[in-house]
Amino acid sequence: MKQFRLETLLVVALLAFNSAVANAEDGFVSLFNGKNLDGWTQRGGKATYAIEGDEIVGTSVPNTGNSFLCTDKNYANFILEVDYKVDPLLNSGIQIRSNQFDEEKVWTGTGKDGKEIKARVAPGRVHGYQVEIDPSARAWSAGIYDEGRRGWLYDLTGDKNAAARAAFKQNEWNHYRIEANGPHIRTWINGVPAADLTDDMTATGFIALQVHGIGKDQTKIGKQIRWKNIRLKELPATAAAVPVGEQMLHFAGKNGPGVKKKSS
Repeated sequence: MKQFRLETLLVVALLAFNSAVANAEDGFVSLFNGKNLDGWTQRGGKATYAIEGDEIVGTSVPNTGNSFLCTDKNYANFILEVDYKVDPLLNSGIQIRSNQFDEEKVWTGTGKDGKEIKARVAPGRVHGYQVEIDPSARAWSAGIYDEGRRGWLYDLTGDKNAAARAAFKQNEWNHYRIEANGPHIRTWINGVPAADLTDDMTATGFIALQVHGIGKDQTKIGKQIRWKNIRLKELPATAAAVPVGEQMLHFAGKNGPGVKKKSS
């Protein structure tokens, strides 16, 4: 029996080693160490985040706003892959290039018509691009929503998005691939192409795992979403990318050294 247990442990260790080597060879790094939440900080609401095996588990609580478990590091150009399983009653999402500031901010970008558009964000509000996780009947999972700013940027309506809507698997693990390269953001759900967005409002920011607020809805208390295999490959800056130091972020606060200046 001891010999069997030893051999089993060796096999498990070898599989873990091979997985780490494979990640290193293809340029991906794991964003979750499988032991604790070092490198992550919770922002926004008070939903709970815990570790169960190789999974991060978010659990909804009543009477709180949207909650976000955010990477401490910011990322600009990258490929992000993640697996998730969500309760059918919950709404969630993966934030990319997202931010939170202590004072009010006004972001400036270019709309689909080529004209300048602005988005005002309240102090302390987590905001930025969100790759939607939507188990509802409309099935907009892998669409792109602008959290805390402009709302939907790329929903999954229409015949052209029928395959993406059908790709979501209820009560099962789903896989996302998210590519952000300059102003070009693309998503895939379970290998099926979904969103294809060009937007220049934000060039860098943190990645976050969202547990959406549920208000006072008793039926949604304690519902969970799980994430695992969170890995990222950083990409080099492209000619089309907005330089980090030249993002269209304006300080709109009344006091402080940043007033009327632009910043990254």
